[in-house]
Amino acid sequence: MIRGAVFFDVDGTLTPASSGQHLAEVLGHAKVIQEVQAGYGAGTLSSQEAAVLEARGWARRTPMEVRGFLESLPLVDGIAETVLWCRRRGLTPVLTTLAWDVVGAHLCDRFGFDRACGPRLELIDGRYSGEVAEQLDELGKRDFAVSVAAELGVDPKRCAAVGDGRSDVPLFAAVGLAIAFNATPAARAAAHISVDGTDLRAVLPLLGAWLNAAHTSRE
Repeated sequence: MIRGAVFFDVDGTLTPASSGQHLAEVLGHAKVIQEVQAGYGAGTLSSQEAAVLEARGWARRTPMEVRGFLESLPLVDGIAETVLWCRRRGLTPVLTTLAWDVVGAHLCDRFGFDRACGPRLELIDGRYSGEVAEQLDELGKRDFAVSVAAELGVDPKRCAAVGDGRSDVPLFAAVGLAIAFNATPAARAAAHISVDGTDLRAVLPLLGAWLNAAHTSRE
């Protein structure tokens, strides 16, 4: 029985740093990405503008190359165990992220997340063109989560979200439990509760208490 969903951010939540930064270092445009991400964090660049600038560094690369680069993506501990914990309790684990779609697909395959959102890079003849095929911003991220909840047949208030930054704030307002994990001040202020650590399992006691409280309230 599906009791709800838990929506996990990627950059800064499952990864100590940005997946985009990691890939940029491998692809050879790290300095550009540092500037882009600083602009997004400061609010001087929109997510769409940041994506356009970041996409240029992917030109001529193939999806197979990028999937290979993702094998070395730094991650927090406890992801597989957290996904399994959720599934055993009827909570569908989903990735809600502004990381590129290839990142979400890799993490779904590796850890068993149900699905992921993310902006999509344009492919022409099997290679990335350096252009964005499909944009996604923080409101789209929230809307994706709400649509997943509807598809699963659960109220968003029966769902939880775990994230760390600006793009998580709209989603935090839509769910029943918002957990800021290693988060920025803005995300902490928008969340119901905050926790820090190097292991994703730090959120499990919070999810467990929330589940128990929800079960008690229905009795």
